[in-house]
Amino acid sequence: MPIYEYRCNLCAHMFSRLQRISATTDDIRCPKCESGEVERLVSSFASAGTSGVESGSGPSAPSCSGFT
Repeated sequence: MPIYEYRCNLCAHMFSRLQRISATTDDIRCPKCESGEVERLVSSFASAGTSGVESGSGPSAPSCSGFT
């Protein structure tokens, strides 16, 4: 089961919760203020994309010239 991050829309408290992928936010409550107005956040790991290295911009292979 994945860990999801949430933010309370009422008090802005952020918290994590281990739950099934198919679960909805309907039964999630803020542990600080008990509000049911929470939103699931997008993980920074999942939304970061690549590490900034573009395809083909890495070091090139050494040349094989001079060999017969």
